[in-house]
Amino acid sequence: MTPLQWKEILSLDLPAMDEPSQRLAALLEQASVATDANLLAIWRQLITHTEGQFEREDRWMLQTSFSSTQVHTVQHKVVLQVMREGLGDKDSDIGNLPLIRTMTHELGVWFAQHNQSMDAALALHLRKSGYDPALGVLSMPVEPVVA
Repeated sequence: MTPLQWKEILSLDLPAMDEPSQRLAALLEQASVATDANLLAIWRQLITHTEGQFEREDRWMLQTSFSSTQVHTVQHKVVLQVMREGLGDKDSDIGNLPLIRTMTHELGVWFAQHNQSMDAALALHLRKSGYDPALGVLSMPVEPVVA
């Protein structure tokens, strides 16, 4: 079963977010059909890709004073921690293949929901604030909230 298929409905109309998400979906597809011999390598690629994707989003949230930064970044940290559990013992090259296969499906379900809620809100915020994620430039700086 395919865990996540990229569909236009998942597009946030922001290439800097959509392109990494399409790659994540492609890696999940590869993992879903991988043989036992290839699964762990693909899972490692997926973790590396996801770390980069989440790091960029976390940085954008901080740079633009996004109001939901804490909740969003905590989800990123938890998901990465769970993904790493599939690798098993750090000194092992075996990994937990049954767990990875389950997580492949569950990650697809989670990501579709995360994309349409948290990532959609972030994309809207980035557009409204005038932030260009490709350049890292904020054209309309957000004024800090003074309590």
